Amino acid sequence: MAVLSVIIYVAFISLGLPDSLLGSSWPSMYGGFGVHVSYAGFISMIIAGGTIVSSLFSDTLIRKIGTGSVTLVSVAMTAFALLGISFSNSFMMVCLFAVPLGLGAGSVDAALNNFVAVHYKASHMNWIHGFWGIGASLGPILLAYLLGKTGMWESGYRGVSIIQFALVAVLIASLPLWKRVPGSVSAEGNAEERKSAGIPGLLRLPKAKSTMISFFCYCGLETTTGLWGSTYLVVVRNVPADRAAGWISLFYIGITLGRFLSGFLSMKLTQKNMIRLGQLCIALGILCIVIPLPEAALTAGFFLIGLGCAPIYPSLLHETPNTFGTEQSQGVMGIQMACAYIGTTFMPPLFGVLGARTGYGLFPFYLGALLIVMILAVHLIYRKNRKAPNAEPQTAAGI
Repeated sequence: MAVLSVIIYVAFISLGLPDSLLGSSWPSMYGGFGVHVSYAGFISMIIAGGTIVSSLFSDTLIRKIGTGSVTLVSVAMTAFALLGISFSNSFMMVCLFAVPLGLGAGSVDAALNNFVAVHYKASHMNWIHGFWGIGASLGPILLAYLLGKTGMWESGYRGVSIIQFALVAVLIASLPLWKRVPGSVSAEGNAEERKSAGIPGLLRLPKAKSTMISFFCYCGLETTTGLWGSTYLVVVRNVPADRAAGWISLFYIGITLGRFLSGFLSMKLTQKNMIRLGQLCIALGILCIVIPLPEAALTAGFFLIGLGCAPIYPSLLHETPNTFGTEQSQGVMGIQMACAYIGTTFMPPLFGVLGARTGYGLFPFYLGALLIVMILAVHLIYRKNRKAPNAEPQTAAGI
């Protein structure tokens, strides 16, 4: 189990690497394809669409071939897609390879998150997402290094694809380890014995809708903050653009540091209290940026929002087996991932439309509205007994 734990942590670093590549490389890409800079949105939507679809059907795949095999296939698809993009000579080719890139991301996300939620303590759920943040941070750094050495954005995608293919080799060697985990969907014969309620049945489960709304609102809040925070600072608070960009980095630093800190706090606090603590921290951060206070409050506000975001997503994920039972947790996890990606995809553009019409001063109030809805949805999850009537006891690895 210890070896498998290391593989999962490394996998999350590797999975974070591609997520920030498009935004970092697009300024160097679009001119060669002869398209407008705004066309990055089309690629992003294709990737998001593939991720949503594969998340919804991840439960079926995992029950048929197991967590380890789904992880292997998904990472291989991601590696192939990145390599394909690196050899693309047209915008349409990039769009074509964006399909397997999105499909690979959704299934592996749902598979690994449910595996960790069922078999590991809450601290590990926070830490693996901290390692994802490390990977997402290293992606642009690796791209900048290779771009500086070669002058070609293709080298960045090629370099990350090589790392992904190396992970594929590790996953092939680790397949027997997944099958040895007691109670795992990867265990031989276990997948056939377990029956899924199907997407309509899963949505009818008690607390399902509240959980989906929580994921939708959280991811909408996080991505809207990251995308539009700098615009709010420049347009509304008259902060110079270069300083605004630096201040927004505090939001991401807050998330990354907060994930590692949350891993330790989760050893003392329940997941419910971790979520509430995160929500309180976000509320304080929003107040810091909406009230006309000195500039130091603005920087503290974005850091607090990031710090508050840190424990919410991992804690909600880790509660899935407790809330719905381990038999249905994988199916619910896939739907949760889909709702998270829907929030990520549509809520930031919605704010862009509203902000253009009413003014970007709406920004903190938009975040506040998402936070209030999330608080209410989380309250409904915990209003009664956390465990579903037929919930199975959760197993957690003592590592």
